[in-house]
Amino acid sequence: MRRRLADVSGPARLAAPGEGLGQDELALAARNHGLPLEALRYDVTPPGLHYVLTHYDIPAVPDDDSWRLTVSGRVRRPLSLSPGELRARPAVVVRTTMECAGNGRALLSPRPVSQPWLVEAVGTADWTGVPLRSLLDEAGVAPDAVDVVFTGADHGVERGVEQDYRRALALDVATGDDPEILVAYAMNGAPLPPQHGSPLRLVVPGWYGMAQVKWLRDVEVSDSPFTGFQQSVAYRIRRTPGETGEPVTLIAPRALLIPPGCPDFMSRTRVVGPGPVPLEGRAWSGRAPVTSVEVSADGGRTWEAAGLEPDHGRRWAWRRWTFVWSATPGAHVLSARAHDAAGHSQPLEQAWNRGGFANNAVQRVPVLCLDPDGG
Repeated sequence: MRRRLADVSGPARLAAPGEGLGQDELALAARNHGLPLEALRYDVTPPGLHYVLTHYDIPAVPDDDSWRLTVSGRVRRPLSLSPGELRARPAVVVRTTMECAGNGRALLSPRPVSQPWLVEAVGTADWTGVPLRSLLDEAGVAPDAVDVVFTGADHGVERGVEQDYRRALALDVATGDDPEILVAYAMNGAPLPPQHGSPLRLVVPGWYGMAQVKWLRDVEVSDSPFTGFQQSVAYRIRRTPGETGEPVTLIAPRALLIPPGCPDFMSRTRVVGPGPVPLEGRAWSGRAPVTSVEVSADGGRTWEAAGLEPDHGRRWAWRRWTFVWSATPGAHVLSARAHDAAGHSQPLEQAWNRGGFANNAVQRVPVLCLDPDGG
């Protein structure tokens, strides 16, 4: 019998009514991990706590001296650079909050069957690297250039298509300085860990994680729009299978709170005592600066303003917020929501799409406040 890629790689699908997580989703969840919400207390996420999403396998990189980054295509002077040569250039450090485009997917109904994120697919790091625009300037971009295509070393099969992981940015984005896009070689002052793209990766502040190509090995300038799988098939917001859909790009506003008190092991329901309970969390948006955060203790029926720390000149990083909740005995649902300068805010319920992308509905944290005697 003839064997085909379709025998092991099926089309996208939605979970059937009442269908629980299958072994395929559990296998993805075991390979990828989110941020433990208590780690929101860190301004900069330790690399082992930062969220990870790997499409295929983590490539083996035995020696980064043998790695070459090429800049090719519609350029006058093609480049071939080692990580060491990039490290010898003037460095730029950008603190960036990175979030997976599928964050919140597992909360939708019907559930798109894929990596089953709740709300923890996020992290913030200090990325060190070389501005992409400086490399493109050195290579000399041709006047007819349209897109810049980035190829990673991770290779696999998705929906029947064998491929390297490839994404593109429009030329004006790739050569812009707001945000400053980096070819990064360090995370939080240390060499990139294998799971975060060692030895080189792309960092695109303000964009969802699919744009941040890891294990970067080629930058190709093209005179036509890129139509590869990860650009024209995946990462598009569709409600029906036949739609072209809107591309996923900038991160929608989101606030998360550190669950207070202590958790039940299985349900993760939090337990607190009555009285003042300090709450804190982080808020961010790739679309415009965050302007305010509100907190609700009654499942979103009423809201109060939280205190919001300044961004300290770090436009692309999350901001800390604080609030004191007067807890009373009983069951409560805590939530936080962010608003940004462009008028975007988090919805109470997320508009559904087939990929489960850009889901920024407010977080819901069940909390049990004990009676004064602890009963």
